[in-house]
Amino acid sequence: MAMWIQAQQLQGDALHQMQALYGQHFPIEVRHYLAQWIESQLWDSVELDNPAEEAKAKHLLDSLMAELQRKAQHQVGEDGFLLKIKLGHYATQLKGTYDRCPLELVRCIKHILHSEQRLVQEASCGSAGQALDSLSQRHQQINQAFEELRLATQESENELRKLQHSQEYFIIQYQENHRIQAQINSLATLPLAERTPRETTLQSKRATVEAWLTREASTLQKYRLDLSEQHQKTVNLLRKQQTLILDEELIQWKRRQQLAGNGGPAEGGLDVLQSWCEKLADMIWQNRQQIRRCEHLTQQLPLPGPMEELLSKLNSEITDIISALVTSTFIIEKQPPQVLKTQTKFAATVRLLVGGKLNVHMNPPQVKAVIVSEQQAKALLKNESTRNDSSGEILNNNCVMEYHQATGTLSAHFRNMSLKRIKRSDRRGAESVTEEKFTVLFESQFSVGGNELVFHVKGRVPFMVPDKVLWPQLCEALDMKYKAEMHSGRGLAEDNLVFLAQKAFPSNNNNSNPEDYSSVTISWSQFNRESLPGRNFTFWQWFDGVVELMKKHLKPHWNDGAIMGFVNKQQAQDMLLSKPNGTFLLRFSDSEIGGITIAWRLVWNLLPYTTKDFSIRSLADRISDLNHLLFLYPDRPKDEVFAKYYTPPLCKHFLFGPGLLKTLPHWCNSGGCVYNFSCYMQIFP
Repeated sequence: MAMWIQAQQLQGDALHQMQALYGQHFPIEVRHYLAQWIESQLWDSVELDNPAEEAKAKHLLDSLMAELQRKAQHQVGEDGFLLKIKLGHYATQLKGTYDRCPLELVRCIKHILHSEQRLVQEASCGSAGQALDSLSQRHQQINQAFEELRLATQESENELRKLQHSQEYFIIQYQENHRIQAQINSLATLPLAERTPRETTLQSKRATVEAWLTREASTLQKYRLDLSEQHQKTVNLLRKQQTLILDEELIQWKRRQQLAGNGGPAEGGLDVLQSWCEKLADMIWQNRQQIRRCEHLTQQLPLPGPMEELLSKLNSEITDIISALVTSTFIIEKQPPQVLKTQTKFAATVRLLVGGKLNVHMNPPQVKAVIVSEQQAKALLKNESTRNDSSGEILNNNCVMEYHQATGTLSAHFRNMSLKRIKRSDRRGAESVTEEKFTVLFESQFSVGGNELVFHVKGRVPFMVPDKVLWPQLCEALDMKYKAEMHSGRGLAEDNLVFLAQKAFPSNNNNSNPEDYSSVTISWSQFNRESLPGRNFTFWQWFDGVVELMKKHLKPHWNDGAIMGFVNKQQAQDMLLSKPNGTFLLRFSDSEIGGITIAWRLVWNLLPYTTKDFSIRSLADRISDLNHLLFLYPDRPKDEVFAKYYTPPLCKHFLFGPGLLKTLPHWCNSGGCVYNFSCYMQIFP
C-alpha cells in the first residue's frame, strides 16, 4: 500500500499520467480499495508469454474477485450501500473482461504498478528533495546541455572581446612604431651633433616597441588559436545537441504523428520541440557571428599561422549546422488526409519551428503545395532532379506563412486546397488505382540574417513502404487501430491475435501459440490483395468491416466484455458443448464482411447481423427477443449484461392511448418498437 500512498501525492503532469493508467479496463477505485492486497501479490512471478502460466493468472483473477466481493460485503451505512453496489459492479465487469484472458489482467496490473513506481521515483529524485518536473530524464539532459552551451558561448564572447581589445592596442602600438620610424627618418637633415642624441633615444624607443610587438603578436596568435579551439568544442556540442533534438526527438514526434493517423495517441510535444529548436538557432547564430568576427579580426591584422584555414573550416561547419536546423524544422504540423479525392476540399498546416528567430518572420515566406508521385518522391530522397514536375494540380495551393505573436509560431494554414486532377502512371500487374501512392510536397524559400543565407526547404520526408512486415508489427498496428476506434483500453488480446493469424495464414491454422507467428512475415498482397480462401474479400476488408460494425453499433458491448468476436465456428461449438442449453456467445461472421452472429447451444449459429440490421433494431433488443438465449458465455445471465441497453417498451403506451390507429404504425415502421410488427396483430387479429 506504500506505493499507492505515494502515488496519491503526485502533482501536476505526473498526477495526470498516473490517472491516465486507469479506465474501464481497470478502475482506479479498485486500485484504491484493494491497494494493500494488490501490492502484496506476486504479479512479476507470472510469465506473460508462457501459456502454461494461465492457471496462475486465473487464480489471481479469482482472488481479486473474491477480495472485491469481501470488500463490498463489509460496507455499511448509506454511503457504504452505494460503494457496495459499485464494487460488486466492478467485480462483474473485471470478470467479464478478463475471465477468458486472465494473463491480460496480469499484464495490465504489472504495467500499472511499474508505471506508478517510475512516476514516484522520478518525483522523489533531485537535489534538496525537489521533485522533478514532467520532463523525462532525456529532456533534463537536453536542458542541461543548453546551459553548458550558454556558458561556453558566453565564455567565447568574453574571450573574443579580450582578443579584440588586445588587437586594437596592438594596432595602436604598431602605428606608434611607424611614427617613431618616421621621426628617425626626418632626423637625416639635421647636423650630426644634434641628430645623434635624438636618434639614439628614438632607436631605443623603437627597439622597445618592436620587442613588445613581437611578443604581443605571439600572444595574439595564441589567443586566436585558443579561441578557435574553444569554438570547435562549442560547435561539436551544438552538433551533438542538434543531433539529439532533430534526429531523435523530432523524428520520434514525426513517428508519433504517423501512428496517430492510424489510431495512436496524439503526437503532442511540438511546443517543447520549438523551444529547443529556437534555443539552438540562437546559440548557433551567436557562435556563427563570433566566428565571423574572428575572421574579420584575422583579416584586419594578418599574422603568420593556420588561423585563416581554421576559421574557414569552422565557418563552413557552423553554416552546415544552421542549414540543417532550418531545413529540418520546416515540418507538416497537420498532415493532409491519407486518401485524397478529386474535387474535395482538404486542409494542412506547415510550420517552421525556428520561425520566430533569425528574423525569418520579418519577411514571411510563401509556401507552395504540389503533388508528386512515389517515383518522384524517391528521386527527391536521393537529391535527384525531378525537373519540377508535378503529378497533378492542386487548387488554392499557395499560402503565406503567418507569425502569431502570442505563441511565437510561424505557420501556413492551407484551409481550402482541392485536388483538381491527378496524372496517373501506367499500372502494371495486379496494382489497383487505390494502391498507387502520391505525396503532397510543401516547398518554400526564405533567407536569414539579412539575406546572408538563403534556404530552399521542402516539407515531407518521402515515404518508404515495405513490401512485407513481421506479423507482430502488424498486430501492434491492428491493436492500435482497434483501441482507437473503440475508445477503450480493451484492445486485441493474445487469443484474438492468434485467431487473426490463423485467418491471415490459413496453412498455419493449427498453430495456437503466439510465438508460432513471431517470425512470420505478411506481404501487402496477403494483407489486402489476395482474397481469403473460399471468400471474395481480403484479410483487411474483413477486419475493417469488423471495426466499422463495432464502432457504429457495438462499441459499448465490446467495452463491457460481452462480445467475444474473434472465434471461429468450430471453436464456438466446442466452447458451448460443455455449457447448459441456452448459453450463447457473439462471434464475428467468417462469411460476411461486417457481420456478427449469435452462436448458442443446440441451435449453433444464426445468420449474421450487419450494420443494416442494427440500424433497424439494436443487438441488445434482438437478444432480448430471443427467449431461448439465457446465458452469455460462460455463465452470465443475459439480462445482467444487456438489460441496460434494452429499448423501453414504449408501444404499450400507444395500445391504450388515444390516436392508436394513427400513431402506432408510424412508430413501428421506425424500427423503435420493442415488439416490432407484433403490434399490428393485436390491433388487427
